[in-house]
Amino acid sequence: MPAVVLSEEARAFDLNIEKVLEHWSVANALREFIANALDEQVLSDTDEPTIEQVGTGWWVIRDFGRGVRYEHLTQKENREKLRHPSVIGQFGIGLKDALAVCERRGVEVVIRSKYGDISTKRLPKAGFPDVVTLHGVVEPPSDPGRIGTEVELADVPEGQMEKAKAFFLRYNGDTLLESTKYGDVLARSGGKGPGRVYVKGLLVAEEPNFLFSYNISQLNAGLRRALNRERTNVGRGAYSDRVKDILKECRSPAVAEPLTGDLAQFVSGRMHDELSWKDVAIHACRVLQSNEKVVFVTPWQLTLVSVSRARDDGYRPVVVPDDIARALGGMSDLEGNPMFDIGRFQDEWNQSVVFELVAPADMTDAERNVYDLARPVAELAGFDLRRCGVKEICVSEKMRLSEAGAEVLGVWDSVEARVVVRRDQLGDASAFCGTLLHELEHAASGYSDGTLAFEEALTRRLGTTSSVAIARLGAGAASPRRAVVGKKSTTQA
Repeated sequence: MPAVVLSEEARAFDLNIEKVLEHWSVANALREFIANALDEQVLSDTDEPTIEQVGTGWWVIRDFGRGVRYEHLTQKENREKLRHPSVIGQFGIGLKDALAVCERRGVEVVIRSKYGDISTKRLPKAGFPDVVTLHGVVEPPSDPGRIGTEVELADVPEGQMEKAKAFFLRYNGDTLLESTKYGDVLARSGGKGPGRVYVKGLLVAEEPNFLFSYNISQLNAGLRRALNRERTNVGRGAYSDRVKDILKECRSPAVAEPLTGDLAQFVSGRMHDELSWKDVAIHACRVLQSNEKVVFVTPWQLTLVSVSRARDDGYRPVVVPDDIARALGGMSDLEGNPMFDIGRFQDEWNQSVVFELVAPADMTDAERNVYDLARPVAELAGFDLRRCGVKEICVSEKMRLSEAGAEVLGVWDSVEARVVVRRDQLGDASAFCGTLLHELEHAASGYSDGTLAFEEALTRRLGTTSSVAIARLGAGAASPRRAVVGKKSTTQA
């Protein structure tokens, strides 16, 4: 190669680079210059760096810090940056390789500070003229009074600076939702595009199926090991634990509400990936209950009457998968209150419900005709109301809820010694009589629904009722067919 003549005052600093990062674009190199400027702002507590286009393909990146020195061209750990929690440049390729990428891609770079002007040239290594490497050419400062560092770039391809800025949180449209000691949860820009994962404000990965974006500010050992020299394409396994830590530290509905809302999508398979982490989903439910009046239900419970009652009482149903619903059963929210699922709502409803009794005088004529069957039917079935402890047979507009979440048709109220039947049962004589006999059997036997003992008692009662009915038909007792006909003709009469 032809000899390169340097000025008398210029000194050549061997960067020991022949080829570097062949797949890197100009944007990757520009990212390093921007990162250095942003770090200097933090470390020196100076003004915001500027990125200005001064001509076609001609850009200037400037900070207002202490000024770059030629010593910064070495590739080594910067103890100052390692100690500071907020700077970006604790990992990555650094200044010298960024210069090499620019030289390889045909971008001219001049770095100016009060300590000198630095450009690059390919020169033979000292003492080895047959080996040519990239050198930093350090010349006296063009402006000894310059404040900060100015990086001038020429022949930058169109669009590369915009791509470089897109690596940084501060230049993207991600909105802060909540900060924690491990990092920040961010709303994705415009709700579109992939979720982004930043480390100290610098993009390291994109997640197409993440609900949020994240900025990790406190690195764990696994993430430090995984951050590669290029700072991009970091695998999810490196940062997933930290993302979980961030989400489990969140306390605001701004994060919890979208998470729990997303849980309802598990049935359709459109749930975002954060919700596949069970501990995150459970924490979101706890946060939401601490900030809002909610009741947790599974998809199959949505049609229950009890869910409708919960809505009427001001609760917002939150749909969760069965496994999450089971896990919430033994937990409390952030205030120490038990998690509120539909079963707990039903218990509280039943404890608080006040029957709205309907007096016979307020019934319609048709309802009163059905209601007046109560005592004759009880007698037919062999119930002695006094011995059963039943003082009243009442009708109510409002009823309690069953364990299955439906409004019950009737109830044996042992405290008040009364059978209460739901008013709509008066619309059909058979419905009213069936509900009445069911509740009277609870009073007489003392057995609960769903038990074998109650089923046996109810079966015996049906037999007793049938036998008495047939016997009262007299001559029709020997012929069930004739008995039914006789009953029908009697009713019609």
